[in-house]
Amino acid sequence: MKAVEEYAGEGQLLWVGDSRPVGYRLTRLQGMAANGLPVPGLFRIEGDLDLRGEPVPDDVVGRPVTLKLGDGRTLNLTLTSPAGRVLSEGHGPSRCLCC
Repeated sequence: MKAVEEYAGEGQLLWVGDSRPVGYRLTRLQGMAANGLPVPGLFRIEGDLDLRGEPVPDDVVGRPVTLKLGDGRTLNLTLTSPAGRVLSEGHGPSRCLCC
């Protein structure tokens, strides 16, 4: 996988029933074929959110959340720790629709 994009700034973390402002620093990694072209749907977004010292509730960890970036785009992620570690992986029947 090759790092192809960085996201950093201030945004809004949204989950069912709540939201909060957060800082974010994320990296998008893209799967590449042997010929150097990107493999559609094969990606990984990982990084950390600055939760301003307030961990998210335990029942949110491991569940899908939405991060609204400062420029208005949104990313669907999974919160992997109460301290703000996030992950999103592409490819598979529930993710990329190519298989």
